[in-house]
Amino acid sequence: MLEGKTIHEIKVGDSAQITKTITEEIINDFARVTGDTNPVHTNPAYAEKTIFKGRIAHGVYSLGIFSTILGNILPGYGTIYLSQEVKFLSPVRIGDTIMAKVEVIEIIPEKNRAKFKTICINQDGIIVVDGIAWAMPLRKE
Repeated sequence: MLEGKTIHEIKVGDSAQITKTITEEIINDFARVTGDTNPVHTNPAYAEKTIFKGRIAHGVYSLGIFSTILGNILPGYGTIYLSQEVKFLSPVRIGDTIMAKVEVIEIIPEKNRAKFKTICINQDGIIVVDGIAWAMPLRKE
């Protein structure tokens, strides 16, 4: 059976990251799956007339990447993603490559909770998403 790390197997400073290039297919699939068909994401003609001057990715797509990291890598399988405080700082566009990173910044062993710094940075080094997540690592009985 696949298992992630327990609260006692992680430490402050541990980190993991995933890099993704945003494609039209990703944006369209995300819109279809979530039902968020806001034209700033899905309609090029509409999006061109907005302050963004073109289509942008859904901001919450980045939260899915954080969930992938927390649930599959650090702490890994068995982890429950409890909460997320987030700021969307800059638009992410088709063709952008974003690096999503989580880093352990606090551990509360008696509550089986870990606090993570969550950040997405684009290919130009611009922070596009910044936040804090709480997760509950796997408990081994």
